[in-house]
Amino acid sequence: MNVILDECFQFGLGAFETIGIEQGAPILLEKHLKRLERAAVFLNLGDIAERGITVQKIIKYLEEQKAQKEVQDEFGNLEHCGLKVMLTKENEVFSLRANHYTPEKYEKGFYVDISEVKRNETSPLVYHKTMNYGDCILEKRNAAAAGMDERLFLNTKEQISEGTVSNVFFVRKGVICTPEVSCGLLPGILREYLCESEEVKETDIYVQDLKWYQECFVTNSLMGIMPVRQIGGVRFKEDTVTKELMKKYQKNIYLHCI
Repeated sequence: MNVILDECFQFGLGAFETIGIEQGAPILLEKHLKRLERAAVFLNLGDIAERGITVQKIIKYLEEQKAQKEVQDEFGNLEHCGLKVMLTKENEVFSLRANHYTPEKYEKGFYVDISEVKRNETSPLVYHKTMNYGDCILEKRNAAAAGMDERLFLNTKEQISEGTVSNVFFVRKGVICTPEVSCGLLPGILREYLCESEEVKETDIYVQDLKWYQECFVTNSLMGIMPVRQIGGVRFKEDTVTKELMKKYQKNIYLHCI
């Protein structure tokens, strides 16, 4: 693979998508490509179709990977993994990655804390999935070192925005709530899916509000929907709505492969 050193390597001006692969099929692929297209326009990276990033190209890539022995040894028949698509001014890169979310993790649920790093809701970069991902990676590692599964960012107004690698949802009296995009978050693909398929209230949420919610869960394209058991000192003792959403998503997951 020949990679050209361009503005992505100098300044982080590149975009990427991580797409869940289940039983060899890419989940919600068209939504991922639409989001990548928005980032490409924002960063002036060119038309993604003209750059060779299309549904057909990705399906062909996955089929080619299945035929390779080293891929079969690591990922089987692509039953449960991820596809990372990276786009910079001079490069288009596809790569496979493991999906480490196991049934045991969903049963245990996530334990989460609050980052001291603030999410800058005034920056246009936070609303696109770009290579400017340092805060997320470093805080994710710091959370793991502290024994946490995930860490939430607050914005400059002290409102909850998002996790290091996830969007966050809360449930109060059966109503599903999530921070507004304007709070400074990347609109996730699973977030979009849930906002379209369920009645979700987008609102401002503060740490002091957490005690009023009965349930919490986080989402991303590899984990799907993950129950959260605790954020800081606030425990969420219920998960009825969360489990129903998990079952519904798992039941319908293959209807959303493209």
